[in-house]
Amino acid sequence: MSLPTSVVTATDVAATPDPPQPKSSNRPRIGRIALAAPVGVAPMAGMTDTAFRRLVKRQGGCGLVVTEMVSSEGLVRGIDRTLEYAEYTEEERPVSIQIFGGDPAKMADAARIVEGMGADIVDINMGCPVPKISKHNAGCSLMRDPRHAAAIVEAMARAVRIPVTVKMRAGWNDDEINAPVLARMVEDAGAAAVTVHGRTAKQAYAGSSDWSLIALVAEQVSIPVFGSGDCVEPEHVIDRLRTGPDGVLVGRGVLRNPWILAQAADLAAGRDARVVTMRDRGQFLLEYIELLMNERVGEAEGFRHTAPHIVDEEETARSESGPYQRSALRAPARGRERWVVNKLRALNAWYSKGYEGGSNFRTAINHAESVTHVRELIGEFFYK
Repeated sequence: MSLPTSVVTATDVAATPDPPQPKSSNRPRIGRIALAAPVGVAPMAGMTDTAFRRLVKRQGGCGLVVTEMVSSEGLVRGIDRTLEYAEYTEEERPVSIQIFGGDPAKMADAARIVEGMGADIVDINMGCPVPKISKHNAGCSLMRDPRHAAAIVEAMARAVRIPVTVKMRAGWNDDEINAPVLARMVEDAGAAAVTVHGRTAKQAYAGSSDWSLIALVAEQVSIPVFGSGDCVEPEHVIDRLRTGPDGVLVGRGVLRNPWILAQAADLAAGRDARVVTMRDRGQFLLEYIELLMNERVGEAEGFRHTAPHIVDEEETARSESGPYQRSALRAPARGRERWVVNKLRALNAWYSKGYEGGSNFRTAINHAESVTHVRELIGEFFYK
């Protein structure tokens, strides 16, 4: 299995949507976007921020990154805490911005904003099982109303020129397994690709991802199908690619091992998977801290692609720095260290699992009060 190297960016996309591309196991194309590898980073709320995605991309083997899910309502209204989730940098391309919502018109408006940000792809979340999302006719609850789900896809596909894709689950529960049906419907509505996580919404993250169902979906549509779920070793990625999907998006596996995509590329090329040392793992965390600490510090104009921010009079009155400064600082100066420490705590819930002393390291990180302390703990654990 070979991994292609060419990438077509959003600037190469034609003015009208392309017909579905021929299916291929090692050269997945989403519309006219050719991926450099058939594997990528799945969206994970609170985890796969732009800094993390850049670091994973630098390790190699990553053909696509998908942002944390973004509220269509928040994008359209220009809400600060929503806009930051849509941010990305050129280094991450090709990049897909995932949005969620249940209103076709608003989702179409949000898709236009995503396109205006220069993103390569806009993805629809139809897979989130979290009640606070699904109870608002968004996320996986859309799978319970396939016609409405297809109407959202159609509205978005008509609104933008970039590819519209869908992330879904196997179904709502064991009695409502409808991913094959929904995949055909969203393809007819204009979707350029689908990703299927092989668990139901009721399962959440319990049990196992059903890759035979993912293979069935891939057999029944002509657009690319990406599978997701239970890939925690590079061998898992290669094995899943052989079951029938066009590609694999890795979620929790990349949190535990940011080199998993690069290692899968090694195996696909017939090489031994590269060895990742404890020092490598420590260096990754230190680089992550630096990227987080220096967000928006001395960045060149255009370095960070952002969504438009709407400022109202009430917000301006609350801001001590003027109407445009609030969105320019993801974390206030006095709170930035606390935010970075919290990000490291969240990542290390996965990152240090399976390593001797990992539990004690996680406990220490969870009690750290400063970035300096976190750096010291990383040195003690990974460089000893």
